[in-house]
Amino acid sequence: MKQLRIGFLSTAGIGKKNWKAILNSGNCVISAVASREVQKSREFIRQCQDENSFDIIPDALGSYEALIASPNVDAIYIPLPTALRKDFVLRAAAAGKHILCEKPCAANAAELKEMLAACKKNSVQFLDGVMFMHNIRLPKIRAVLDDGQSVGQIRRIATAFSFAANNEDFFRSNIRANGALEPAGCAGDLGWYSIRFALWALNWQLPESVSGKILLASENLPGRPSAPTEFSATLNYSGGVTVEFYCSFLAAKQQWVFVSGQKGWLRLPDFVHPFNGYEPAFEVNEKFVNVPGEVPCPPGGDPMAFGHATAQDTRMWRNFANQIFSGKLNEDWLMWALKTQEVLDACLQSSTTGGQLVFLAQQ
Repeated sequence: MKQLRIGFLSTAGIGKKNWKAILNSGNCVISAVASREVQKSREFIRQCQDENSFDIIPDALGSYEALIASPNVDAIYIPLPTALRKDFVLRAAAAGKHILCEKPCAANAAELKEMLAACKKNSVQFLDGVMFMHNIRLPKIRAVLDDGQSVGQIRRIATAFSFAANNEDFFRSNIRANGALEPAGCAGDLGWYSIRFALWALNWQLPESVSGKILLASENLPGRPSAPTEFSATLNYSGGVTVEFYCSFLAAKQQWVFVSGQKGWLRLPDFVHPFNGYEPAFEVNEKFVNVPGEVPCPPGGDPMAFGHATAQDTRMWRNFANQIFSGKLNEDWLMWALKTQEVLDACLQSSTTGGQLVFLAQQ
């Protein structure tokens, strides 16, 4: 089987989850890992190979430039901090490498437009790492939202995604609380998912206006500006339709979305990462809908495990490779990222003015 050769640009922790997903994708392999220190690359590879090993050990590289230039890499995975992504996406695109980029994709929409333009110019595929977009239950949810009877016209979407950081050191040393590296803070790290689901549910229609509020922010330290650590926003659509989302590094773990319609409602208590990745479910008007997976959870296995053969993260990599092998660029994936970024930017802009409405240009 044809296999896409993936290079990891950094040894960020989230890469370990994607390592297993790539191994089980069936059409991807990791061919190289790069860090600014080759020893870090070697240690990262050793740890990952100990748990999930490729037949051919990936190359350990001591610079990002070496990875971008490598003839053994077809596509690059970029989990660098948001503020650093633009430069490396531009370099990777110029080198003809396809790109799977963590989210938020850029510091702002202007940067992302430049990144996407470079990808199109160089005929390379771009995809952001929102795994739930590749979950097997999403088409089933789409069918329910579109049938006109189960939910009917959507009137309101409410959603929250949060986790409680377990110590004060998180707010002083974790990059997600560092405004220089992650300027959107929790709004980018967590709110991106809520915005994405709402845009998807509403068939990619942009809101007419938004209002956002930073409820709490990390401390503004020397050399490390603050970032939102608790954030809420409202997206306003025509006819009184609204979306409200909340995200936080201080509230207990939650990842739910509730869609209210004129005829019924739909609920997902686990929209980001399903409680059962083998047989994900959702609720419609007090009835649960189970979506059978291709394989059952093995006896004693963890139904929430990452990276098994039919998990959403594995499907993301499989879909990414299949799209590239098709020889056609999927421009919808670029649109998904840009619209999400534009709404995020507007929410953050509003938060700097005390929550005043920010109006979006309709496309």
